[in-house]
Amino acid sequence: MGAGPPAGRAPGWREVLFVAALVVGIVLGLAVLTSALPTSLQDVVFRTPLAIVVLVVGTVGLLAWLARRRPEA
Repeated sequence: MGAGPPAGRAPGWREVLFVAALVVGIVLGLAVLTSALPTSLQDVVFRTPLAIVVLVVGTVGLLAWLARRRPEA
């Protein structure tokens, strides 16, 4: 459905670098936003397993999405 490379073509360096830069930008943006939070909310972020929960939920969501995809013909 236009979400990936054409059939028979693997992602190239350009696509890999784009995704890597996007992920780095998101992480840096979240770091800046976290530093702008009040101290009490920063304590919630840094002193609880919030990051682990977010990573687990994201991983499970991605794996569920991949498992439900129909194979391309």
